[in-house]
Amino acid sequence: MSRTHRTASGRGRGTTYRVKAAPYGFLAPAAVLFALFFALPVGYALWLSLHKVEVKGLGLGKGARSEVWAGLENYTAALTDTELGHGALRILGYGAIVVPVMLGLALLFALLLDTERVRARAFSRLAIFLPYAIPGVIAALLWGFLYLPDVSPFLQVLDRLGLPHPDLLDGGPLFLSLANIAVWGGTGFNMIVIYTSLRSIPAEVIEAAKLDGATPLQIALRVKIPMVAPSLVLTFFFSVIATLQVFSEPTTLKPLTNGISTTWSPLMKVYNDAFVSGNAYGASATAVLLAAATFVLSFTLLKVFNSRGTQGGKR
Repeated sequence: MSRTHRTASGRGRGTTYRVKAAPYGFLAPAAVLFALFFALPVGYALWLSLHKVEVKGLGLGKGARSEVWAGLENYTAALTDTELGHGALRILGYGAIVVPVMLGLALLFALLLDTERVRARAFSRLAIFLPYAIPGVIAALLWGFLYLPDVSPFLQVLDRLGLPHPDLLDGGPLFLSLANIAVWGGTGFNMIVIYTSLRSIPAEVIEAAKLDGATPLQIALRVKIPMVAPSLVLTFFFSVIATLQVFSEPTTLKPLTNGISTTWSPLMKVYNDAFVSGNAYGASATAVLLAAATFVLSFTLLKVFNSRGTQGGKR
Protein backbone atom coordinates (compact mmCIF):
# COMPACT_ATOMS: atom_id res chain seq x y z
CA MET A 1 0.00 0.00 0.00
CA SER A 2 1.42 3.34 -0.99
CA ARG A 3 2.10 6.14 1.44
CA THR A 4 -0.43 8.34 -0.31
CA HIS A 5 -3.12 5.67 0.05
CA ARG A 6 -2.34 5.16 3.73
CA THR A 7 -2.51 8.90 4.34
CA ALA A 8 -5.86 9.19 2.57
CA SER A 9 -7.18 6.21 4.52
CA GLY A 10 -6.07 7.76 7.80
CA ARG A 11 -7.71 11.06 6.94
CA GLY A 12 -10.87 9.22 6.01
CA ARG A 13 -10.98 7.44 9.36
CA GLY A 14 -10.33 10.73 11.16
CA THR A 15 -13.10 12.46 9.27
CA THR A 16 -15.51 9.60 10.00
CA TYR A 17 -14.61 9.71 13.69
CA ARG A 18 -15.19 13.47 13.85
CA VAL A 19 -18.54 13.11 12.10
CA LYS A 20 -19.66 10.42 14.54
CA ALA A 21 -18.43 12.38 17.54
CA ALA A 22 -20.04 15.66 16.44
CA PRO A 23 -23.51 14.92 17.91
CA TYR A 24 -21.98 14.07 21.28
CA GLY A 25 -20.06 17.33 21.20
CA PHE A 26 -23.27 19.27 20.66
CA LEU A 27 -25.01 17.33 23.43
CA ALA A 28 -22.16 17.73 25.90
CA PRO A 29 -23.11 21.22 27.23
CA ALA A 30 -26.71 20.12 27.83
CA ALA A 31 -25.50 16.89 29.47
CA VAL A 32 -23.17 18.82 31.79
CA LEU A 33 -25.88 21.26 32.79
CA PHE A 34 -28.33 18.38 33.33
CA ALA A 35 -25.84 16.62 35.58
CA LEU A 36 -24.94 19.73 37.59
CA PHE A 37 -28.39 21.24 38.08
CA PHE A 38 -30.66 18.19 38.03
CA ALA A 39 -28.98 14.83 38.50
CA LEU A 40 -26.61 15.90 41.29
CA PRO A 41 -29.27 17.77 43.33
CA VAL A 42 -31.64 14.82 43.00
CA GLY A 43 -28.92 12.41 44.04
CA TYR A 44 -27.98 14.60 47.00
CA ALA A 45 -31.64 14.81 48.08
CA LEU A 46 -31.86 11.01 47.96
CA TRP A 47 -28.69 10.75 50.02
CA LEU A 48 -30.00 13.22 52.62
CA SER A 49 -33.35 11.43 52.84
CA LEU A 50 -31.57 8.24 53.94
CA HIS A 51 -29.66 9.92 56.77
CA LYS A 52 -30.40 11.79 59.98
CA VAL A 53 -28.58 13.69 62.71
CA GLU A 54 -27.79 11.81 65.89
CA VAL A 55 -27.40 13.98 68.99
CA LYS A 56 -25.29 12.81 71.92
CA GLY A 57 -26.01 14.24 75.33
CA LEU A 58 -26.97 17.90 75.20
CA GLY A 59 -25.74 18.23 71.63
CA LEU A 60 -22.97 20.63 72.64
CA GLY A 61 -19.32 20.42 71.74
CA LYS A 62 -17.39 18.84 68.92
CA GLY A 63 -18.71 15.45 67.84
CA ALA A 64 -21.96 15.79 69.80
CA ARG A 65 -23.95 15.89 66.57
CA SER A 66 -23.17 13.39 63.86
CA GLU A 67 -24.79 12.29 60.62
CA VAL A 68 -25.84 8.63 60.65
CA TRP A 69 -27.69 6.20 58.40
CA ALA A 70 -31.48 6.35 58.86
CA GLY A 71 -32.71 4.00 56.17
CA LEU A 72 -36.41 4.51 55.48
CA GLU A 73 -37.09 6.25 58.79
CA ASN A 74 -37.58 9.67 57.20
CA TYR A 75 -39.93 8.22 54.58
CA THR A 76 -41.98 6.49 57.25
CA ALA A 77 -42.26 9.73 59.20
CA ALA A 78 -43.31 11.63 56.08
CA LEU A 79 -45.97 9.08 55.07
CA THR A 80 -47.47 9.10 58.58
CA ASP A 81 -47.40 12.89 58.91
CA THR A 82 -50.96 14.17 59.12
CA GLU A 83 -49.93 17.67 58.03
CA LEU A 84 -48.59 16.31 54.76
CA GLY A 85 -51.81 14.36 54.22
CA HIS A 86 -53.93 17.43 54.87
CA GLY A 87 -51.77 19.44 52.48
CA ALA A 88 -52.23 16.80 49.78
CA LEU A 89 -56.01 16.94 50.24
CA ARG A 90 -55.94 20.73 49.95
CA ILE A 91 -53.99 20.46 46.70
CA LEU A 92 -56.53 17.96 45.34
CA GLY A 93 -59.36 20.40 46.08
CA TYR A 94 -57.36 23.27 44.64
CA GLY A 95 -56.56 21.30 41.49
CA ALA A 96 -60.18 20.20 41.07
CA ILE A 97 -61.02 23.88 40.61
CA VAL A 98 -57.98 25.13 38.71
CA VAL A 99 -57.39 22.46 36.06
CA PRO A 100 -60.87 22.18 34.49
CA VAL A 101 -61.62 25.91 34.68
CA MET A 102 -58.25 26.99 33.30
CA LEU A 103 -58.22 24.46 30.44
CA GLY A 104 -61.88 25.14 29.65
CA LEU A 105 -61.24 28.87 29.34
CA ALA A 106 -58.04 28.28 27.35
CA LEU A 107 -59.91 26.07 24.87
CA LEU A 108 -62.80 28.53 24.62
CA PHE A 109 -60.52 31.52 23.97
CA ALA A 110 -58.46 29.55 21.44
CA LEU A 111 -61.59 28.53 19.52
CA LEU A 112 -62.92 32.08 19.57
CA LEU A 113 -59.63 33.49 18.28
CA ASP A 114 -59.59 30.86 15.53
CA THR A 115 -62.93 31.98 14.10
CA GLU A 116 -63.02 34.06 10.93
CA ARG A 117 -65.19 36.86 12.27
CA VAL A 118 -63.05 37.74 15.28
CA ARG A 119 -61.62 41.25 15.34
CA ALA A 120 -58.43 42.54 16.95
CA ARG A 121 -57.09 38.99 17.06
CA ALA A 122 -53.50 40.04 17.80
CA PHE A 123 -54.53 42.38 20.63
CA SER A 124 -56.89 39.83 22.15
CA ARG A 125 -54.25 37.11 22.01
CA LEU A 126 -51.72 39.37 23.71
CA ALA A 127 -54.21 40.52 26.36
CA ILE A 128 -55.08 36.93 27.29
CA PHE A 129 -51.44 35.82 27.33
CA LEU A 130 -50.06 38.85 29.21
CA PRO A 131 -50.94 37.66 32.76
CA TYR A 132 -48.71 34.63 32.21
CA ALA A 133 -45.71 36.97 31.86
CA ILE A 134 -46.28 38.36 35.36
CA PRO A 135 -44.31 36.46 38.05
CA GLY A 136 -46.42 34.40 40.42
CA VAL A 137 -45.37 36.38 43.49
CA ILE A 138 -46.33 39.69 41.87
CA ALA A 139 -49.66 38.28 40.72
CA ALA A 140 -50.41 36.96 44.21
CA LEU A 141 -49.60 40.37 45.72
CA LEU A 142 -51.83 42.18 43.23
CA TRP A 143 -54.77 39.89 43.85
CA GLY A 144 -54.08 39.83 47.58
CA PHE A 145 -54.60 43.59 47.81
CA LEU A 146 -57.76 43.25 45.71
CA TYR A 147 -59.02 40.68 48.22
CA LEU A 148 -58.39 42.87 51.30
CA PRO A 149 -61.62 44.61 52.37
CA ASP A 150 -59.84 47.82 53.47
CA VAL A 151 -58.10 48.49 50.16
CA SER A 152 -60.05 46.55 47.53
CA PRO A 153 -62.10 48.89 45.29
CA PHE A 154 -64.48 46.08 44.36
CA LEU A 155 -65.32 45.18 47.95
CA GLN A 156 -65.70 48.86 48.84
CA VAL A 157 -68.22 49.30 46.03
CA LEU A 158 -70.21 46.31 47.28
CA ASP A 159 -70.08 47.73 50.80
CA ARG A 160 -71.39 51.15 49.68
CA LEU A 161 -74.17 49.48 47.76
CA GLY A 162 -75.15 47.64 50.91
CA LEU A 163 -74.42 44.27 49.31
CA PRO A 164 -72.72 41.47 51.25
CA HIS A 165 -69.19 40.58 50.26
CA PRO A 166 -67.42 37.39 51.31
CA ASP A 167 -64.09 37.31 53.07
CA LEU A 168 -62.04 35.98 50.17
CA LEU A 169 -59.04 35.22 52.38
CA ASP A 170 -60.77 33.03 54.93
CA GLY A 171 -62.79 29.85 54.98
CA GLY A 172 -64.18 28.22 51.85
CA PRO A 173 -63.60 31.19 49.48
CA LEU A 174 -59.87 30.82 50.13
CA PHE A 175 -59.72 27.96 47.64
CA LEU A 176 -61.55 30.08 45.07
CA SER A 177 -59.24 33.02 45.72
CA LEU A 178 -56.09 30.96 45.20
CA ALA A 179 -57.60 29.19 42.20
CA ASN A 180 -58.53 32.52 40.64
CA ILE A 181 -54.88 33.63 40.71
CA ALA A 182 -53.73 30.42 39.04
CA VAL A 183 -56.47 30.55 36.40
CA TRP A 184 -55.78 34.22 35.65
CA GLY A 185 -52.07 33.57 35.23
CA GLY A 186 -52.09 30.22 33.46
CA THR A 187 -54.96 30.46 30.98
CA GLY A 188 -52.95 32.50 28.48
CA PHE A 189 -50.12 30.01 28.17
CA ASN A 190 -52.47 27.07 27.61
CA MET A 191 -54.50 29.14 25.17
CA ILE A 192 -51.39 29.83 23.07
CA VAL A 193 -50.54 26.12 22.95
CA ILE A 194 -54.05 25.16 21.86
CA TYR A 195 -54.37 28.10 19.46
CA THR A 196 -51.10 27.19 17.75
CA SER A 197 -52.40 23.67 17.27
CA LEU A 198 -55.65 25.00 15.84
CA ARG A 199 -53.79 27.13 13.31
CA SER A 200 -51.98 24.03 12.06
CA ILE A 201 -55.22 22.29 11.03
CA PRO A 202 -55.30 22.10 7.21
CA ALA A 203 -57.72 24.57 5.66
CA GLU A 204 -59.02 21.80 3.39
CA VAL A 205 -60.44 19.96 6.39
CA ILE A 206 -62.40 23.00 7.55
CA GLU A 207 -63.62 23.72 4.01
CA ALA A 208 -64.79 20.12 3.60
CA ALA A 209 -66.77 20.38 6.83
CA LYS A 210 -68.38 23.60 5.62
CA LEU A 211 -69.32 22.00 2.30
CA ASP A 212 -71.00 19.19 4.25
CA GLY A 213 -73.20 21.81 5.92
CA ALA A 214 -71.54 21.86 9.35
CA THR A 215 -72.13 24.93 11.48
CA PRO A 216 -69.25 26.73 13.23
CA LEU A 217 -70.25 25.05 16.50
CA GLN A 218 -70.28 21.62 14.88
CA ILE A 219 -66.89 22.29 13.27
CA ALA A 220 -65.47 23.26 16.65
CA LEU A 221 -66.89 20.23 18.46
CA ARG A 222 -66.44 17.55 15.80
CA VAL A 223 -63.40 18.70 13.85
CA LYS A 224 -61.21 21.17 15.72
CA ILE A 225 -61.32 19.76 19.26
CA PRO A 226 -60.59 16.14 18.20
CA MET A 227 -57.69 17.31 16.03
CA VAL A 228 -56.08 19.32 18.84
CA ALA A 229 -56.49 16.51 21.39
CA PRO A 230 -52.68 16.05 21.74
CA SER A 231 -52.35 19.72 22.70
CA LEU A 232 -55.16 19.33 25.23
CA VAL A 233 -53.36 16.35 26.77
CA LEU A 234 -50.11 18.33 26.89
CA THR A 235 -51.69 21.32 28.61
CA PHE A 236 -53.45 18.95 31.01
CA PHE A 237 -50.12 17.47 32.07
CA PHE A 238 -48.58 20.93 32.48
CA SER A 239 -51.52 22.02 34.61
CA VAL A 240 -51.45 18.93 36.84
CA ILE A 241 -47.71 19.26 37.47
CA ALA A 242 -48.04 22.99 38.20
CA THR A 243 -50.89 22.24 40.63
CA LEU A 244 -48.81 19.70 42.54
CA GLN A 245 -46.01 22.28 42.80
CA VAL A 246 -48.08 25.23 44.01
CA PHE A 247 -46.05 27.32 46.42
CA SER A 248 -45.76 31.00 45.50
CA GLU A 249 -49.42 32.00 45.75
CA PRO A 250 -50.26 30.61 49.22
CA THR A 251 -46.86 31.65 50.60
CA THR A 252 -47.34 35.22 49.37
CA LEU A 253 -50.90 35.46 50.69
CA LYS A 254 -50.07 33.88 54.05
CA PRO A 255 -49.30 37.21 55.82
CA LEU A 256 -52.72 38.53 54.73
CA THR A 257 -54.85 35.79 56.24
CA ASN A 258 -54.99 33.28 59.07
CA GLY A 259 -56.50 30.67 56.78
CA ILE A 260 -53.16 29.67 55.27
CA SER A 261 -50.80 27.72 57.50
CA THR A 262 -47.09 27.19 56.99
CA THR A 263 -47.88 23.66 55.74
CA TRP A 264 -50.87 24.53 53.54
CA SER A 265 -49.35 22.77 50.52
CA PRO A 266 -46.81 19.91 50.39
CA LEU A 267 -44.08 22.18 49.01
CA MET A 268 -44.73 24.69 51.79
CA LYS A 269 -44.23 21.85 54.28
CA VAL A 270 -40.94 20.93 52.59
CA TYR A 271 -39.78 24.54 52.86
CA ASN A 272 -40.91 24.82 56.48
CA ASP A 273 -39.19 21.59 57.49
CA ALA A 274 -35.94 22.44 55.71
CA PHE A 275 -35.48 26.15 56.46
CA VAL A 276 -37.62 26.84 59.54
CA SER A 277 -37.44 23.63 61.55
CA GLY A 278 -33.95 22.80 60.29
CA ASN A 279 -34.87 19.23 59.36
CA ALA A 280 -33.30 19.00 55.91
CA TYR A 281 -33.28 15.20 56.06
CA GLY A 282 -37.02 14.85 56.59
CA ALA A 283 -37.69 17.60 54.04
CA SER A 284 -35.60 15.71 51.48
CA ALA A 285 -37.65 12.56 52.06
CA THR A 286 -40.87 14.50 51.58
CA ALA A 287 -39.52 16.11 48.41
CA VAL A 288 -38.52 12.70 47.01
CA LEU A 289 -42.00 11.35 47.76
CA LEU A 290 -43.59 14.32 45.99
CA ALA A 291 -41.36 13.84 42.96
CA ALA A 292 -42.18 10.12 42.86
CA ALA A 293 -45.91 10.82 43.18
CA THR A 294 -45.73 13.37 40.35
CA PHE A 295 -43.87 10.91 38.14
CA VAL A 296 -46.28 8.04 38.86
CA LEU A 297 -49.33 10.22 38.29
CA SER A 298 -47.97 11.65 35.04
CA PHE A 299 -46.89 8.24 33.76
CA THR A 300 -50.26 6.69 34.63
CA LEU A 301 -52.26 9.44 32.96
CA LEU A 302 -50.02 9.28 29.90
CA LYS A 303 -50.54 5.54 29.61
CA VAL A 304 -54.29 5.98 29.93
CA PHE A 305 -54.42 8.64 27.21
CA ASN A 306 -52.14 6.62 24.94
CA SER A 307 -54.23 3.48 25.35
CA ARG A 308 -57.42 5.37 24.56
CA GLY A 309 -55.77 6.97 21.54
CA THR A 310 -54.64 3.55 20.30
CA GLN A 311 -58.10 2.07 20.74
CA GLY A 312 -59.66 5.04 18.98
CA GLY A 313 -57.22 4.64 16.08
CA LYS A 314 -58.07 0.95 15.69
CA ARG A 315 -61.73 1.72 15.51
